Amino acid sequence: MKIVILGAGGRLGAALVREYRDKHDVAAFSHAQLDLWNLDDLREKLGATNFDVLINAAAFTNVDLCETERDRAFTINGEAPGVVAEICRERGAKLIHFSTDYVFDGGKRAPYTEEDEAKPISVYGESKLAGEKNVLAADGEHLVVRVSWVFGPDRPSFVDSMIKRAQEHEKVDAIADKFSGPTYTPDIAEMIGRILDAWSRRAPAPDGLQGILHFANAGECSWQEYAQWALDCCHEAGLSLKARTVGALKLKDMSSWVARRPVYSVLSTEKYAQLGGTSPRTWRDAVADYITRFHSKK
Repeated sequence: MKIVILGAGGRLGAALVREYRDKHDVAAFSHAQLDLWNLDDLREKLGATNFDVLINAAAFTNVDLCETERDRAFTINGEAPGVVAEICRERGAKLIHFSTDYVFDGGKRAPYTEEDEAKPISVYGESKLAGEKNVLAADGEHLVVRVSWVFGPDRPSFVDSMIKRAQEHEKVDAIADKFSGPTYTPDIAEMIGRILDAWSRRAPAPDGLQGILHFANAGECSWQEYAQWALDCCHEAGLSLKARTVGALKLKDMSSWVARRPVYSVLSTEKYAQLGGTSPRTWRDAVADYITRFHSKK
């Protein structure tokens, strides 16, 4: 299959390129090569590219900066995905577009399903929801995949910053009253790979492979629990850390934050499990794998 990947320089995009480049004909665009802020450039470059599937892993993800750069957020996260969806529709190509748990307000306190109403509480969440709606409004076999707390080897994320702090300081803290589920980029890439394999066999797409699909590693945790498990895995792997435990912070103490964050945004993966016949591995297993494969070698 001929596959275009947008956002190839990011944490998720790089994992997708690595997973598919030897199996498919992949054209990858980084932010420097194709900026979704420039819609004319987007139309021109995609118009000159032949493809069967486009995967959009590009986004404006700085949650606080989105509050002060609203136009940029809505162009990149909202309008551009709609342009991409229309281009795919015109070509008869399929689109996989990535979205976020931040489209929810966090008030549910139970895992969010694909049918739950999205009520974002930040500009970032609003702009990502606008992108979802624009993608789904375009006729075609388009799939929106919501993921949460994405981590992986290609660019540092929360877990990497906590490990770095623990290597440099005897005391580290993380928020204990905000909950979601970490999602490991190799697991996302493997999951999407199975969808691509089904499409490459010209197999008819099940109903669940259009519309919205949630994917995250199984289970839920606070940032404090997430960080503590990462440090425990580092100790198990023999990494030298100054800190052994992670102290607790509260959301209300984060005075430097501009945007509101959902307190609880765990994504239910029941729909994915029913489609694929298997559940994602646990977030603890995924983090342990990440530490063993990538941090223990540093």
